[in-house]
Amino acid sequence: MGRNTRKRRMPLAAKAVAGTAALALGGGGLVWANFYASAGESDQAQSRTKVSAAQIATIDCPDVGQQLSDVPDQARGEVDGELASMDQQITDAYQRLATTRQAQAGDSQYVQNAILGPLKDRRKVLLDRIKLEISRAGGQVPGNLDELAPCSGRPADQPLPTDGQNGDGQNGDGQDNGQDNGQGGDQGQDNGQDQGDGQDQGEGQLPNDNGNGAAGPFAEDFIDINDVPPNSRDLPNGLAANGRSGSKGSFTTKCGVNENKIYNSDNIIVAPGVANGAHHMHDYVGNQSNSSLSSDDDLVAAETSCQNQGDKSSYFWPVLRVQDGTQEFDAADQGGGAEGNVGRILQAQEAQLRFVGNKRSKVVAIPKLMRIITGDAKAFTNGLKNANTSYSCTGFEDRQSTDKYVLCPEGSQLVRTSNFQSCWDGQNTDSANHRDHVAFVQADGSCANGFKAIPQLQVRLVYDVPTPTIENGQVKNPYAVDSFPEQLHKPITDHNDFINVMDESLMNKVVKCINKGKKCT
Repeated sequence: MGRNTRKRRMPLAAKAVAGTAALALGGGGLVWANFYASAGESDQAQSRTKVSAAQIATIDCPDVGQQLSDVPDQARGEVDGELASMDQQITDAYQRLATTRQAQAGDSQYVQNAILGPLKDRRKVLLDRIKLEISRAGGQVPGNLDELAPCSGRPADQPLPTDGQNGDGQNGDGQDNGQDNGQGGDQGQDNGQDQGDGQDQGEGQLPNDNGNGAAGPFAEDFIDINDVPPNSRDLPNGLAANGRSGSKGSFTTKCGVNENKIYNSDNIIVAPGVANGAHHMHDYVGNQSNSSLSSDDDLVAAETSCQNQGDKSSYFWPVLRVQDGTQEFDAADQGGGAEGNVGRILQAQEAQLRFVGNKRSKVVAIPKLMRIITGDAKAFTNGLKNANTSYSCTGFEDRQSTDKYVLCPEGSQLVRTSNFQSCWDGQNTDSANHRDHVAFVQADGSCANGFKAIPQLQVRLVYDVPTPTIENGQVKNPYAVDSFPEQLHKPITDHNDFINVMDESLMNKVVKCINKGKKCT
């Protein structure tokens, strides 16, 4: 991607698919047509069992990638492609769910017969392909893959705090971040079907739609920062690894705030080669050539926005938007407005990228081209096991919220924080599910299972965000992180991505500074 490129253009076929997700309104505006239930309409027990058609807000599919922890290297490209196709299937099914409200009201079995049943059949085809690809490469196929074909409908409430949570902070059983699988070979299925019986905008858009048709966030997704308990963290993930013992230094790299306005909805880590693999837009700082088509050589040869030209690492995260009716450059594109990511993209006022040490030991170098994903873009349906990014306000950073967006008082800015995994298996720069090769520190700061301590990347983003107003259970002009459409812009789906492309001398400086207790830039 060129240094000044705003958005890599999608193929015409992809744009045709995207167009089915948006409904043209008077004046030429595009609005994502959705319906959803409020959190009060059902409890958590119902969300994991059958819910009525009136309650169904989104589609909950098992994350196949988290089951694939042992995929031979030679099969990973093909398997990643199938997972990307599976994500596109979910997006297509969600579009069908969102645009057939009238048909659902007239037929209690419509969702099962017209949406979930056909989705199961198509997922089974891809699961069979995945099994074949793993077997051909000499790998061991998990025995339960066929059980992952069925999906269910669920309301728009939050997952249980214990859903899949791993209290020891070690994410060793592999959660496919899911955030980056995307557009694959089954794009055309179900797009735009039943538009005629579903485009009832008045019925499909409940008052909670904030006036712009976006599916979330909802009033219950926000909390006043004063109501967040101080000095507490609601999840075991993302603990700060640095402390007053062990390796106490730090290294800060200054790479700007995406002044070059490089955005795309790709994700090279999980969906290499797949356009719109993330189904949401990313901010990029550091490496200026990160797209789904970038090779390792492309990343190494790229320009960088970092002041230290030895740091060509790629730091990227979902954009944050204010849903104020602004028609952004991507309002009609996949990854943007065509998939429910609407409103004005906010540029961070500050992006602090800091590497710190380990409370118990010295750190070793992060290997070149190591990929790390922290957080989970599918945490609303996957559960909270890998949810990580937290929200706070300047002047209140002892209060951190992961499962709700925060409302900051006048004069305070929004703070978005991600602390990355900082334990490494000592061998791999990536893994089949993009998680097993790294882990979070344990509660005492040590690395488990023989993993080695590496510098922990801590990303702190500061935004000037107009505080949303909430009245009578409705939120006006909310801010929200970009997300997969079926994830309803929940704050727990926020995440962050890193590819280490520091040259050897700079990485050695980082390690030396941290291990000697110095503060370097």
